[in-house]
Amino acid sequence: MERLKIMVVDDESRMRKLVKDFLVKSNYEVIEAENGEQAVDIFFSEKDIALMILDVMMPKMDGWQVCREVRKYSKVPIIMLTAKSDEQDELLGFELGVDEYISKPFSPRILVARVEAILRRANAVEEETVEVGGILLDKAAHIVRIEGETIDLSVKEFELLSYFIKNQGVALSRERILNNVWNYDYFGDARTIDTHVKKLRSKLGSKGDYIKTIWGMGYKFEVEQK
Repeated sequence: MERLKIMVVDDESRMRKLVKDFLVKSNYEVIEAENGEQAVDIFFSEKDIALMILDVMMPKMDGWQVCREVRKYSKVPIIMLTAKSDEQDELLGFELGVDEYISKPFSPRILVARVEAILRRANAVEEETVEVGGILLDKAAHIVRIEGETIDLSVKEFELLSYFIKNQGVALSRERILNNVWNYDYFGDARTIDTHVKKLRSKLGSKGDYIKTIWGMGYKFEVEQK
């Protein structure tokens, strides 16, 4: 299997070697750059870099400038490294589309774990069409069919059903559902879940019984085995 290629950009050779050694042990191919200008040149000549680990403070072109240049043309995952923990820097990083932000000094093992988590998210390809218990869910077309009949679901009902199917057999708290379907920036009442579940069950007809209530906690999507 071809190894994923990671670019490590830092003006300190000792830091580059440390990060490289740990990444190579985890079976990644590593490309190094010692300043921002070199990083941009290499990035656009290589084309197939899977992730960038980018230091903020560098000569010639700093990490923010490199990030701006790369983001004009690519959504490659970027981890920013900085020697100082500054909230404004962190906010700027996320505004520029940085995926992760790590302050020095850091554990190389933790860095590798973050790299692996980000790459899993970036490379996760979910099946476009899922069929379970007689429910056909087409993610690309945003359509749900039961026994050939199309079910009219709202956007949130569709996302809720998708999340339930993805987590079959898992007990899900209302807070967890809220955070994953409505995202973390939703500050509403967790009881909004109950309202949507009630509507979703009704629209699914007899298949609505797959959504089990776990009293005092939340819900579980479970298809009866025949």
